[in-house]
Amino acid sequence: MTEIDVHYNAADKLHHACRLLRKAAVAAGARVVVVGDAAQLDALDAALWGIAPAEFVPHCRHDVPGWMLARTPVVMWPARHAASPPHREIIVNLGVELPDGFERFERLIDLVGEDEDERRAGRLRWRHYADRGYAITRHDVGARR
Repeated sequence: MTEIDVHYNAADKLHHACRLLRKAAVAAGARVVVVGDAAQLDALDAALWGIAPAEFVPHCRHDVPGWMLARTPVVMWPARHAASPPHREIIVNLGVELPDGFERFERLIDLVGEDEDERRAGRLRWRHYADRGYAITRHDVGARR
């Protein structure tokens, strides 16, 4: 069954996502799919290119050639894409919707910001996971400040 971690109260979701991706993909060697809407993925792409060169996170978008998808540890995938993502290890959800096919992954990391609409959508996703028997590990990102 998919392990679910919910990171909530993230003041800056993109910064938190960059830290998570650096930790998961670079330090731990995991393969990660990041889902979200087009604007979120554009912003994440820019943020990942803007970090220090020594902390670079190899990443690509969903529409690159298959050989690149297979070799890149972080793939940015549109939330409502018809095809299946190439990795099945970790999925990171930046969006407000329930990520399609999350149950096929070993682990889901669901990021929830401080905005009230986003928190409301996060609570709905939480209920969906809990109603289906998933164990949820909570991480209050705001408590770290």
